[in-house]
Amino acid sequence: MRARCCAVFTILGCLLPVAVSAQDARQIMEEAQRRSDARSQHYEGLLQVIDAKGKISDKRWVYDRTGSHGRSKSLLTFVQPAEVKGVALLVLNYPERASDQWMWTPAIQRERRIAMQDRSTRFFGTDFSFEDLEERDTEQYDYAMAGEETIEGIACWKVESRPRKTKSSQYTSSHVWVRKDNYAFQRIENFLKGEVVRRLRYSKIENIQGIWTARVLEMADLRRNSRTILTFDKLEYNVPMKDENFTLQALRRNQ
Repeated sequence: MRARCCAVFTILGCLLPVAVSAQDARQIMEEAQRRSDARSQHYEGLLQVIDAKGKISDKRWVYDRTGSHGRSKSLLTFVQPAEVKGVALLVLNYPERASDQWMWTPAIQRERRIAMQDRSTRFFGTDFSFEDLEERDTEQYDYAMAGEETIEGIACWKVESRPRKTKSSQYTSSHVWVRKDNYAFQRIENFLKGEVVRRLRYSKIENIQGIWTARVLEMADLRRNSRTILTFDKLEYNVPMKDENFTLQALRRNQ
């Protein structure tokens, strides 16, 4: 079974729970991610970036994704404010290796391939790194149970995730809290050599077209003491999309 988890954009379905051994971390992750199955996804996102001094700056982007698990394509484009309008990121995900990413910048009227060593940097002033915006395919990780915990009143499995050798990642490991009631994600903590460096919280989880979906994500960068709150508007699944809209040629043409 191939399944995936979009770190930032997809939370998981509404089918009846399967019989899962509390010790089978991979089965939990694959069942959770199986429930996110959708041919495509569209939303408009409001990002509130809050720096260490509490100053808030707002940004908006439009996000589209198409394709099957492990081979999806996504395009996000900033629409506000004026200084970032038109900046776009094209991400092509693969099951066997890290994604390909290109960023279009209107000021220079060309795209730039995001090098592997730059994937850990912040994406245009948000607390999401470039890596956080790519798909997390379960085939690229090893899993182990790390216990069971109640997070914000919700009973969860706690699963440790470690990237395999074929997966290039800034993170040495992650802890993922998966809700027991609907297999949605409640929290992810990303580690670098034993230190939690980013924490992603999922909230306002709703059933949208049969998929349990967080309407609000909050990414905290613990080293910078800053955070970004992403709120989903006009979210839809399984909307018609064309593969040719997720290419470098389309990226250049549509800007």
